[in-house]
Amino acid sequence: MSPKVSKQPRPSMALPEDDAAFIRLPDVLRVFPVGESSWHRGVKSGRYPKPVKLGPRTSAWRVGEIRDLLETF
Repeated sequence: MSPKVSKQPRPSMALPEDDAAFIRLPDVLRVFPVGESSWHRGVKSGRYPKPVKLGPRTSAWRVGEIRDLLETF
């Protein structure tokens, strides 16, 4: 018998306190229980917030937007 995996968001205590701070995708996925492909599909469809480009190969999400998303689930 395999253990059940919770699909509930994890506590947001792993997020920085400043809502204007940015976090990268691995940190987003630590607090929001979806896979990377599902996250990108959700961003494309508008279900999840869009990232902010910090450089040519660097994207991040605002902590405040991730907190708002967590509150809706």
